[in-house]
Amino acid sequence: MRREEIRLAMLGMVDGNGHPYSWSAIFNGYDRQAMASCPYPSIPQYLGTQDPAALRIPGARVTHVWCDDRTDAENVARASLVPNVCERAADVIGEVDAVIVATDKGHEHVERCRPFVEAGLPVFVDKPLLDNEPDLQVFHAWVQGGRPILSTSAMRYAREFVEARRRLPEVGELRCLSISTPKSWERYGIHAAEAMYPVVGPGFISARNTGSVERNIVHLKHRRGADVVVIAIADMYGAFGRMSVMGTKGAFETAFADTFYAFKTQLEAFISYLRTGVRPVPWEETVELMKIIIAGTRSREQGGREVPLDEISEG
Repeated sequence: MRREEIRLAMLGMVDGNGHPYSWSAIFNGYDRQAMASCPYPSIPQYLGTQDPAALRIPGARVTHVWCDDRTDAENVARASLVPNVCERAADVIGEVDAVIVATDKGHEHVERCRPFVEAGLPVFVDKPLLDNEPDLQVFHAWVQGGRPILSTSAMRYAREFVEARRRLPEVGELRCLSISTPKSWERYGIHAAEAMYPVVGPGFISARNTGSVERNIVHLKHRRGADVVVIAIADMYGAFGRMSVMGTKGAFETAFADTFYAFKTQLEAFISYLRTGVRPVPWEETVELMKIIIAGTRSREQGGREVPLDEISEG
């Protein structure tokens, strides 16, 4: 994409997710007074600690916003300096160079993305890309057909977990890793899964969820002989992104802390993708992560059965 400044549309808002505010501000800057009224207090808090000169991602701007509720879109526009509020999401086609679908309910994403994929626009989709096998097959067909679609959790880019990858030699041969998150497995399990995935690497074999809808305890087996436990408990806000890494020679713990850095680095990777056409994350990794999410849900719904990832087909 050769345009000097890439025009982006920020699309959608669902309960419990304030990304349209924060992500738009990372591109555009923000109005402090208007942002103070953001219904997610942590957003003005971490934005307010940043150097204004280093806040924005250069070379891209959110020019259009649409939310499921127009009032939300108008509030985002005021707070994050977005000049155009749209009546319909599809109104941005022909007006922007790429779209960001800023919602985290995976079962909605095929239909939220379809108009833009069919129009040939690049799409960044908030985590999780999806949460079921039929939708995995739809997205896989789109990507195999050359459609530019990217979806990641910001936890992949968190400085704390990048450092964890560098520290792996300390533990010798990896034997066990645990990672925790609040909220639901369907919406937030991907945060924990994608945090640990680059540490362990590709090659997951199966998932077994012995928990419940509110208390997901998911045991993942890996071909390198390591066991991973992903814990997603609805009200466990005090343990978001706490990782323990254990091996034959040592162990260490780390915890996610710098939200702004993770979001900005994640969004920078999308802009780099638009500029270069080079995916920051291999599609095969996204497929494997989506299979982990699907298998964790399937296992829970089937009484804790161990679900092989290879029983889930991407098409």
